Amino acid sequence: MNRVDRWLGLVIAFACSFGVAAIGGALTDLGPWYQALQQPEWKPPDAAFGSIWSVIFTLCALSGWGAWQLAQTRAQKIRIAILFAINAGLNIFWSWLYFHLHRPDWALTELYFLWASIALLIIGLWRISKVSSLMLLPYLVWVTTAGFLNLATIELNGPFV
Repeated sequence: MNRVDRWLGLVIAFACSFGVAAIGGALTDLGPWYQALQQPEWKPPDAAFGSIWSVIFTLCALSGWGAWQLAQTRAQKIRIAILFAINAGLNIFWSWLYFHLHRPDWALTELYFLWASIALLIIGLWRISKVSSLMLLPYLVWVTTAGFLNLATIELNGPFV
């Protein structure tokens, strides 16, 4: 693979990663419904979420690009693309459930699938690139934290109908 193709791959990885971020961000409405929710005392300030997600989406782009560069077979590249695509869909779906439908309870159920998709990414990339795999650990930690925050929101505000 030549240098132009490598750099083009990095641009595509960032476009895909931040495309997912943009869709999720567009679905994230911090309007009156969200502001009326009781939040646990330990919740980070809303302003911190953008920075946290920016780091995570940057790491996802670098992880995917790095694994793609080291993939030895077409099957490995297809696996990388499928794992990231499933994760992207689940990431967006969580935002839609939580912020668009106002259903933190459904979002918490979906979060188990999102968490599993991150774990599968970490496992699926391990043989190709340990570095790419380890870059996804902050994502797993953050989604775990978000899960506890999601649960606390349900406990403080539920039931949702």
